Amino acid sequence: MLNDYKGLTHLKSMDIEQLRKLSDELREEIISCVSKNGGHLASSLGAVDIAIALHYVFNSPYDKIIWDVGHQAYAHKLLTGRDLSFLRSKNGVAGFPKPQESEHDQFVAGHAGVSVSQAAGLAKMYPGNFSIAVIGDGSMTSGMVYEAMNHAGSMGLGNLVVVLNDNEMSISKNVGAISSFVSKNIINSTYYQKVRAEIKSLLAAAPLQKTFNIDLVELVKKIRSSAVTLIAPEAFFEAFGFRYIGPIDGHDMEVLIKTFRNIPFGEKDPAPILLHLVTKKGKGYPYAEEDPSLFHGISCFNTKTGRSESKRTQQTFTSVFGETLTELACKDSKIVAVTAAMKEGTGLDIFEKTHKDRFYDVGIAEQHAVTFASALAKSGLKPVVAIYSTFMQRSIDQVFHDVALNNLHVVFCMDRAGLVGEDGSTHHGVFDISLLRCIPRLTIMSPSNAPELSAMMIYALEKCNGPVFIRYPRGCVPEWEHEDLVNKKHHEIKDNSSRLIFSNNAEKEHITIFGLGYSAYTCLEAVNQ
Repeated sequence: MLNDYKGLTHLKSMDIEQLRKLSDELREEIISCVSKNGGHLASSLGAVDIAIALHYVFNSPYDKIIWDVGHQAYAHKLLTGRDLSFLRSKNGVAGFPKPQESEHDQFVAGHAGVSVSQAAGLAKMYPGNFSIAVIGDGSMTSGMVYEAMNHAGSMGLGNLVVVLNDNEMSISKNVGAISSFVSKNIINSTYYQKVRAEIKSLLAAAPLQKTFNIDLVELVKKIRSSAVTLIAPEAFFEAFGFRYIGPIDGHDMEVLIKTFRNIPFGEKDPAPILLHLVTKKGKGYPYAEEDPSLFHGISCFNTKTGRSESKRTQQTFTSVFGETLTELACKDSKIVAVTAAMKEGTGLDIFEKTHKDRFYDVGIAEQHAVTFASALAKSGLKPVVAIYSTFMQRSIDQVFHDVALNNLHVVFCMDRAGLVGEDGSTHHGVFDISLLRCIPRLTIMSPSNAPELSAMMIYALEKCNGPVFIRYPRGCVPEWEHEDLVNKKHHEIKDNSSRLIFSNNAEKEHITIFGLGYSAYTCLEAVNQ
C-alpha cells in the first residue's frame, strides 16, 4: 500500500482493510527509518492509527491538525508526502513538525503543552473548519493545557477537538482504566440498567420513605452521581466546558473513523470536544512495547534484536552528573533531586535507585519544579533541579521571582546546553546564558570535562549559598590527553576565576584564547593547528 500511496486524496478512497494494511506498513517504515537515523519511535508507533483516521475524516490543511509535542507525528509526515529516509539529517525531514516542510504542519513544535492553546486560537480564527489538538497523556501534566482548556471552554468553540492520546505511560493510566470500567462495564450494561430499575422500584416502596418522609430514590441518585463524579473523567473535563467522549480504542480503525465522523461541528452545541483515545506506546514493535521508555528517543538500533548499534563507551556528562549526585547524597542527607518528567534524560534514574524517597518527578511542569525547589531550599534542604537547557526557558520568571529574589540555595543542572544535533532548533540549549546573566545573585558555571563537572557540583552544594547553575552539553565527555585535564578526581573551583590550561610564551605570547566549558577542547585544537 505504501509504495503505491499517492497522497491524502488516495487515502480517503481506501476501505477499512486497506487502511489497516497501510497502518502496518507505516509502522514498518517508521521502524526502518528510525533504526537508521535515530528518533522518537515508541510514541510515533502508538499514534499511527490516529494519524490515518484523522487524515481520512478531516481535510488538512483546511482543518488544522496540531501535534503535541510533535514526536508522535512520524505517520502524519509520511501521510502528507514526506520521506523519512533522512529523518533528522541535514536537508532531511525534521524530527518535529515544521511548517517550512509542509502546509500540513501548523507550528514548529518541540515543547509540550502548547497544542490546546494553539488549537483554540485557530478555532477562533477559522470558525468554518475544525481545529484539532493531538496531545499525549504525558503533556497533560503541563499546567498550560488547563489554562487553555479553562479559556477555550468559555468561548463557544464548537469546532475545537482535543484528542487525548492516552498511551498509559502516565497517571492517566488509572483514570483510563476506571473510566472504561464505569462507562462500559457498568453504566452502559443492560444488566446494570435492569438492576437499577429494580432497586428504584424497591426504594420507592420502602417503609423508611413513608415513615421518615425521606425520598430514598433521590438520595441514592445523589450518592451515585457523587461517586461517578469522583472516579469518571467526564466530570473533570466537563468542568472546563468540554464534552467528553471515550475512552475509545485508539487502534480500532473502524471505531476511530466512525467517532471522528460523528463529532458534531458545534452549531447547535458550541462546546469543544475532548476525545479520549487509549493506545499502546510502541504498538507493532515488540521491543518498543516492552520498553517504551528506552524506545521513546533512541539512536540507531538493530531492528531484529532491538539493541543499539552505538559503540560509545565513554562517559557522558549526563551519567557523570547522575553518579556524582548519587554519591554526594550518600554523604549529605539534605540533598534532594527534582526533575520535570525527564528522569532518564537527565540521569536522575541513577539517583532514584539509591535515594527514592529524596527524588521528585513533578511531570512536565518546569515552572512548578523551580518554585517547588525554592520551598525545599527555604526548608533547609539542598535541592538539585535537573532540566534540559531548552526547557529551562519556560521557568525564567520562577528563577527570578521565587529563587533569586529570595536568594535561595537551589542548584540547577542544565543538560543539553549548546547545540544538540538531530533534535533541531526546538531543543538547542543556546539561550540559557543570555537569559540568566541579567538575573542578580546567580552563579553560572560550565565544565569542560568530567572531573570539572563533579568539582562544580561539590562547590555548588558545599560552598555556595544562593542559586547556582551548571550547564553542560549533550553527549560524551572528551578524552583529552593534556595532563592538566585528566587523572584528577576533582579540580578545585575558585570564585570567579579562570584557569591557565596551555602556554607557549616563546612563539604565541601575543595571542590569548579563552574557552568556556566544553569549548576549551575546541580552543586546544585551535592552538595545535
